[in-house]
Amino acid sequence: MFVDHLTVSGFRSYASADVPLGAGVTIFVGRNGQGKTNLVEAVEYLATLSSHRVSNDLPLVRAGETQAIVRARVQASADDDRQLLLEIEINVGRANRARINKSALTRTSELAGVLRCVLFSPEDLAIVKGEPSDRRAFLDALVVSRWPRMAGVRSDYDKVLKQRNSLLKSMSGRSIRDAGADAESTLDVWSDQLAGVGAELLAARLDTLADLMPLAARAYATIAPVRNVADAEYRTSLPLPSPLGHPADRDALRAGMLQLMQERRRDELARGVSLVGPHRDDVTLTIGSLPAKGYASHGESWSLALALRLGQFDLLRDDGISPVLVLDDVFAELDVTRRQRLADAVVGAEQVLVTAAVEEDIPDTLTHASGVRRFAVRDGRVGPLDAGEPADDATVHDDPIGVQPTGGAAEEVGVHGQ
Repeated sequence: MFVDHLTVSGFRSYASADVPLGAGVTIFVGRNGQGKTNLVEAVEYLATLSSHRVSNDLPLVRAGETQAIVRARVQASADDDRQLLLEIEINVGRANRARINKSALTRTSELAGVLRCVLFSPEDLAIVKGEPSDRRAFLDALVVSRWPRMAGVRSDYDKVLKQRNSLLKSMSGRSIRDAGADAESTLDVWSDQLAGVGAELLAARLDTLADLMPLAARAYATIAPVRNVADAEYRTSLPLPSPLGHPADRDALRAGMLQLMQERRRDELARGVSLVGPHRDDVTLTIGSLPAKGYASHGESWSLALALRLGQFDLLRDDGISPVLVLDDVFAELDVTRRQRLADAVVGAEQVLVTAAVEEDIPDTLTHASGVRRFAVRDGRVGPLDAGEPADDATVHDDPIGVQPTGGAAEEVGVHGQ
């Protein structure tokens, strides 16, 4: 699947922009702060309903505006001309709204996963060097990309965890006997619910990591010139079965979580917080025999982060839909060898969107790809790279976006859910 045409209004630095895209390679060149990342961020948001740059929607709406709109015409594949018009309306102070082919969706979450997107950015270094929460977020985003319904499971887990923590805090410092039978019974209810949704989330993480790492290890061996063996291990306080089954046994994980909660109840009451569950897990990434965090060089860390994204891309493609691949200002961080190896690895993707401060940072493999489109971005204005200054209206007019579906439902283009 690829984006054939992108329109934004009131999004980030853009009053409006209308950019023709298409299968193959598209390059956006502009100095930092000019708006090139905003364009690919719009594609990412339409695909995932989230941004790699901010944790809430407010910064996505242009200063002084109350609404931002992102609209894209997407095509099933280069060999399948079925199209959908996807639209998300980001509203300040009220609920967002989403549409497919101009038909309103009951919930905006129904839009997530219709378009698949894998985005590489400088922020990806946190997956390797950052905190456990960064690695959990990466894995959970991939889980939701594979199975959109897991967004609801993840949300349910957070809600139950919040309620359980609130109860534990109110009971903090007291024994079960002092807290009373009602409090103990309520805690048992929240524990049971947390174990249920927690086992669902944990199983999805374990299955996804097991599927991801062979692909990511292969990508790392391709990108890294030396010391090119990468691996990962999921770290949890739960006693996981050994060897771990695939797919993971949700019932066994739920039972194990409940047992560990019971064993650690005294500690949880003393500290007033849930000490058992996927919210406390981590992924240990290794290069060779050593943990990547704390031991890997900057180049190795970058290579591993890129390999994880390439593994994500291959995994989603293996699941049935080729994602849009976004390389957001990543080449400047790599040496010449790694730049070329990354370019060679991605040039065959159905759609590649690249941003860079200077075109010289991008390997010739991409800049000279067949049918490549090259845009200059300056002060929130977009125009052909070879045509000098971008137009004042920030718009490249070519086949203005419209609805041209040959099938009226998302399923017809291939929306997959677990």
